[in-house]
Amino acid sequence: MAYAIGHISGRHINPAISIGMVVAGRMKASEAAYYIFAQVLGAIAGAGILLAIASGKDGFDLTSDGLGQNGYGNFSPQHYSLLSGFLAETILTFIFLLVIFGSTSTKNIHGGFAGLAIGLSLVLIHIVGIPVTGVFVNPARSIGPALWVGGASITQLWLFIIAPIIGAALSAVVWRFVLDRD
Repeated sequence: MAYAIGHISGRHINPAISIGMVVAGRMKASEAAYYIFAQVLGAIAGAGILLAIASGKDGFDLTSDGLGQNGYGNFSPQHYSLLSGFLAETILTFIFLLVIFGSTSTKNIHGGFAGLAIGLSLVLIHIVGIPVTGVFVNPARSIGPALWVGGASITQLWLFIIAPIIGAALSAVVWRFVLDRD
């Protein structure tokens, strides 16, 4: 998506990225609000499309099968605790945003490869994080399925909104005041 829509919106399909960009001074908060609204609507629509597709399978049950939503404790793929889930989502988002800041920096001499670096880092983050929470590092991506599935997905949703925002903000501060200094 970085190559497909990067020239249109900077490829912001994640509220954590938009918030991180605001904290890093790369985006205005008023502009980010519009992005976040669109990101959440897009995630809800995307999860609705996923539901329509999954419903075409014999025996599909939204309650038991879900839509790939996040979870911790009994709802974690491998039953990781709330603390483990919080740390994973925060740290993995922190790393993801550092890759984004570094690969899109005007000081980066390898600018044409930003999408590749971002995409590969997201693959690695998912390899590490899927067993812990189902990892999204994207509040919108967490909101979409949770609203359709309901139940525990809604009660646990706070973690998958707050932790990525904290990770993104911390990453932005480190980038802005430590790594991107002259």
